[in-house]
Amino acid sequence: MGGTASTPFLDRPWREIKWGDKAGVLQSVKDYRPLNEGQIIRILLYGPSGAGKSSFTNTVQSVLRGRMYAQALTDNTTGTTFTKKYRTYRIEKQDESFYPFVFNDIMGLQSNHGVLVDDVKKVLKGHVKDGYRFKPDAEMEAGDPFYIQNPIDNDKVHVLVCVFDAGSVSRMVPEIRQKIKDIRAAASELEIPQVVVLTKIDQACPEINKDLKCVYKDKALKEKIEEFSANTGIPKNYIFPVKNYSEEIDLNDDIDCLILSVLGNLINFGRDCIKFRANQSISDD
Repeated sequence: MGGTASTPFLDRPWREIKWGDKAGVLQSVKDYRPLNEGQIIRILLYGPSGAGKSSFTNTVQSVLRGRMYAQALTDNTTGTTFTKKYRTYRIEKQDESFYPFVFNDIMGLQSNHGVLVDDVKKVLKGHVKDGYRFKPDAEMEAGDPFYIQNPIDNDKVHVLVCVFDAGSVSRMVPEIRQKIKDIRAAASELEIPQVVVLTKIDQACPEINKDLKCVYKDKALKEKIEEFSANTGIPKNYIFPVKNYSEEIDLNDDIDCLILSVLGNLINFGRDCIKFRANQSISDD
């Protein structure tokens, strides 16, 4: 079943990562082309403040650009996000074109003071323009200048990502758990695939801090993933543990491999969502 009681590790990893093939996985991401010209995959990040949404965006940008990059601002003392607005982050290629996928960040999901679930639902449906400032006490109205009356598919979300601090899994309050379930239910109605990015695994699990490659052998982390899955209903194979760049000044291949594993899956899920909608549109006609 697992390792002995004296070891924090399982006998074998429960998920495989191509640690030695960073270049190959990176190239497959770079080679992705949309089905239709101009089509983008819109990936929405949501979760509690301080979970690492902005840091995850910066880390992805760093991996794809091959150097440290910080476009999404974070608080350098607490790590909490400055995000109050609906923000779109595009990633530039070396030829000054952009990757055909974007990340969107929103106001943090708090138990009593944060982005409203109904506003997240509007984002999922593509009704919110970039730059809209969320109000924790007032839902966005259809007459707002930032409201998109007739969204096209590029305005809509194709992958929903819950970003959550691994160290906070056992301390998830009922209000946050319910908000995650409500947002998931709305995404499910829209046939949007849902993923979890579990951050700060090096802080939550001391053994992983020593060696990131033991991530899928660490018993404590596996238990956190199982607990998060049980609390939210999100299957374990849609939960991805990562370490964001935080104190490093140079790229690290092990960090990059974990990030690329997530990114490859996000692209695949987004492509599936786009295909599904296209087929639905044909059948409706």
